[in-house]
Amino acid sequence: MNQSNHPVIRFPKLRSLRLLLILSIAHPMATVADEGPKLGKPANPQEIAAWNLTVYPDGKGLPIGHGSAIEGKQVYDSQCASCHGSNGLGGSSEELAGGKHKLTDPNPDKTIGTYWPYATTLFDFVRRSMPPNSPGSLSHDQIYAVCAYLLHLNGIIPETAEMNATTLAQVKMPNREGFLRIDAPQ
Repeated sequence: MNQSNHPVIRFPKLRSLRLLLILSIAHPMATVADEGPKLGKPANPQEIAAWNLTVYPDGKGLPIGHGSAIEGKQVYDSQCASCHGSNGLGGSSEELAGGKHKLTDPNPDKTIGTYWPYATTLFDFVRRSMPPNSPGSLSHDQIYAVCAYLLHLNGIIPETAEMNATTLAQVKMPNREGFLRIDAPQ
């Protein structure tokens, strides 16, 4: 008897039946989980290599190619100026050049010359995401050229300097020491 003076009826088989019901429902789910949702197809090694685009600060991962600021101005004017403005001074998107205030100043500018610690990051960013309406559409030569143009606009390299996998990695950015280094595996 329980506290309300009603008899407690126990159904030992009900517990077993409940467990059996739970297991029968869970079993097909486990099978589906093992197989996955069958969306897409596994990437083959060639597809994985095509997306392995990482460029490191030391230049590792930069592809073969070259370009100068003179060539880069043409690429910039046709692919970048509509958003970033004439000479990188800003438009509907951020300014890329012309910054005068360091990050430690009261009103810092986050241009390539005042913010970015490595020129190789510029290449990596442009290759992955620019122009926004068709990322990945610029050739390596065009990317090196637009990087050279932007570095020149920021007063970092001369207009005639050629950027390639070696020279871009050697560019010493003004804010190179402006970030804290963390010990993270690469």
